[in-house]
Amino acid sequence: MPSQRSILLVDDERSILETLKIIFEREHYHVSTAASCAEALNILQDGHRFHAVITDLNMEEEDIGLKVVAAAIKLRPRPAVVICTGYPSLENSRHALDLGVDYMAHKPVELTELISALNRLVSRPRLGASRK
Repeated sequence: MPSQRSILLVDDERSILETLKIIFEREHYHVSTAASCAEALNILQDGHRFHAVITDLNMEEEDIGLKVVAAAIKLRPRPAVVICTGYPSLENSRHALDLGVDYMAHKPVELTELISALNRLVSRPRLGASRK
């Protein structure tokens, strides 16, 4: 994997996607984007590897972001997985945590907290990463 940190951003709201892309590029991430669950799943299944995946929870369907989470968690090395949602519930929060989500952010997202959390998450050893 290249030394630059890489991230996949998934959100069906283009303005949010573009804003987060700019922000994370300023944080020196290589950023890929997907505007739907299906697009994200294609990227994840196409052999792309990421240090982190940040996905919206509710896009074209309620809680469909959990499909992105499930696919990302199966990758080796496993990326840090973050959900951003404006509509958290006890049920979808519990399901996300059961799947292994590393961080949940509630919209409107406090960007400094999200950046700080993501930087911590990508700095830790990742499951399936080769040791040197």
